Parts: sequence; C-alpha cells; structure tokens
Amino acid sequence: MKNIVAGHVAVTATEFVELALGTPLDLWLGVGGESDMERTARLDAARDILTDYPELPDDVSRVAAEAIEAFAPELFNVIPLARPAGRRRPRGGKAVAA
Repeated sequence: MKNIVAGHVAVTATEFVELALGTPLDLWLGVGGESDMERTARLDAARDILTDYPELPDDVSRVAAEAIEAFAPELFNVIPLARPAGRRRPRGGKAVAA
C-alpha cells in the first residue's frame, strides 16, 4: 500500500507526517547535539510558522487522531475509572463523607 500525500509518495512514517504537516519533524522536536544558536534559530522559525499558520496545532492533532484511528484504533477504546469517594480531601484536610 502506498501512502500518497499531496502527490508525493511517503516511504517512511516520518516522511508521511512531514508531508501531511508541511514541515520537517526536526523543526519541532530538535536534533541531538544542536548548539544554542541552532536551537534559537529553530525555535524562531517554529514561532514564525505558528504565527503564519495558527491552525497548525489543531491540524497536527487531527492528523495524529486519524493515524491512530487507521493503524491502532484500540488506543481509542478507553474506559473511565471510578474514583473512590472516601479518598477525596478538601483543602482543609478532612475527608468528605460519601
């Protein structure tokens, strides 16, 4: 199965994400051994992109959710855990009766 994004074939998962988002992952995650000057430049570039494209965080969340849904849907199968009522304590320190 080929992963095609915007007319380009993504060979690896990293290429797929970079093509889907339009930016390299290293811009956001950094690279090992980068200097303080390189880090400052990378963060400045990231800030500029977020200024020009404020919807990017929402788009990243959407792409991540779609990828999870397509390749690991069991991760969305969550159940809420009940919290024992007797363990809650108000700021005064005394337990709340259930």
